[in-house]
Formats: sequence, C-alpha cells, structure tokens
Amino acid sequence: MNIQSMPVGPIGTNCYILEEESSRLSAVIDPGGEAHCILSALNGAEVRYILLTHGHYDHTGAAAALAAALPQAEVYIHEADYRDVDPGLFPLRTELAGVRFYGEGDHLPLGALDIQVLHTPGHSEGSVTLQCGGALFCGDTLFAGSCGRTDFPGGDTAKMMASLRRLGQLEGDCQLLPGHMEPSTLDRERRGNPYLRQAMSGGF
Repeated sequence: MNIQSMPVGPIGTNCYILEEESSRLSAVIDPGGEAHCILSALNGAEVRYILLTHGHYDHTGAAAALAAALPQAEVYIHEADYRDVDPGLFPLRTELAGVRFYGEGDHLPLGALDIQVLHTPGHSEGSVTLQCGGALFCGDTLFAGSCGRTDFPGGDTAKMMASLRRLGQLEGDCQLLPGHMEPSTLDRERRGNPYLRQAMSGGF
C-alpha cells in the first residue's frame, strides 16, 4: 500500500492518493482542487475510485474535473451529503452526474486492499471515515489535536462526540490521515487530543 498526500485547493485540503502497488490500482480521496496536480501525481496508476469523505466544497472541488478526465473511476459519497447539504457548501450536485452512494459497513475492493466505510457524522450528516489496513482517512472528523467544527448546516455536536468515541475505540493503533493539518496516529490522539479524550470519557 502506497499513500501520497498533497495539499490542494483554496485552503490546502489534504488530498490522498491510495495505491495498491501490485495492481497499480488507486483511489483519490478528497480531491479539493487543482485537478491537474492530482492527475500528474498519479504517475500512470489506474484510478478505480474517487472517494469523498463528505460534501464540502474544499473536499470536492476537483471531483467533476477528475471524473471527466478519468471516466473509468467511480465517484462515491454518502447520500446524506449529496441530498441535504447546503449547495453553498456542496456544489457537486450541479457539476457531477453518476455519483454512487456508500455508507456504514460498505467495502470497496482495490486490488488486494479493502477499503471499509465507517459513517462518522458530526461535521456533516454524511461524513465518513475510510479505513484501509492500518490507515484512517477521516476527513474533517478527527484532526491532530482537534476535531471538525459542527456549526455548518448538517453539523451536530452530539453526533461528533459519538463518532470520535467510535474512532477512539477502534482496536490497535492506526495512521491518522485527516482532511487538514498534519497526520498523526490514533494512539497519539487517544493520549493527547482533548476532544477525543472527552468523547471517550462519555462527556459532551
């Protein structure tokens, strides 16, 4: 498994390219902008999926351009963020046809890899975390030392706390790959992230 990270778009959202090395199949996660840079970074890998952790513009801004350039790629998002998010935050509905929906418990094969979908609402109703092996692509749910804001349409503090608690209770340590800022590990956040610690203690 090979993972590339690159900041893209107007606020430097972390876009990830996940590649299964033997097949050279890949998934682009949260293409927030600069489609030309993402395409260049693929270096010949075949894109099987374009995966969106949620519907906000800074995570979806290049999805339509990538889908046009990569017609074989399937675009996935949780249905709640396709149907219900404020179009000012989520313009994708008017830009992209043929979107597929994923949700809790779904699995997407990528060569020998398996991408599991965890529904982790709170930042938005349709936020998901994508788990692949020991990596968690958690969008704007869990950050290094922080968590996603809940004051946008579709945000919910109680649901965010439940989602953080769920992530904190996953078995073992994981590489934490958030939508913004630097990467971390789940063990590090369990020890030092005040929001995760509060969620795991049952507080709000």
